[in-house]
Amino acid sequence: MPKYLCQGSYTEHGLKGLVKEGGSKRQAVVEQLVKEMGGKLEAFYFAFGSDDFVIILDLPSNVDMAAVALAAQASGAVKSRITVLLLPEEIDRATKRQVNFQAPME
Repeated sequence: MPKYLCQGSYTEHGLKGLVKEGGSKRQAVVEQLVKEMGGKLEAFYFAFGSDDFVIILDLPSNVDMAAVALAAQASGAVKSRITVLLLPEEIDRATKRQVNFQAPME
């Protein structure tokens, strides 16, 4: 199952909700959403700095991740970015694939 790193920050609206509901409630909401999408929440952390949260999840597909990300962004409560995570074994397989690539000006 594909794995994703979600990093982001809360908007003013999102922070008000977080203060009202608490961090454990936010984790439970994300965990339930991911479960309903057929996935699993691997890690959920709050952070200092440019990111307010760091989340790692497994979801069945990029389409499922896109649906979750669109819903979260459309809520107006968060601004996030998603990184697709690859296992070392996946990179091993990628290095064995023959790719005919021609760089510009060659």
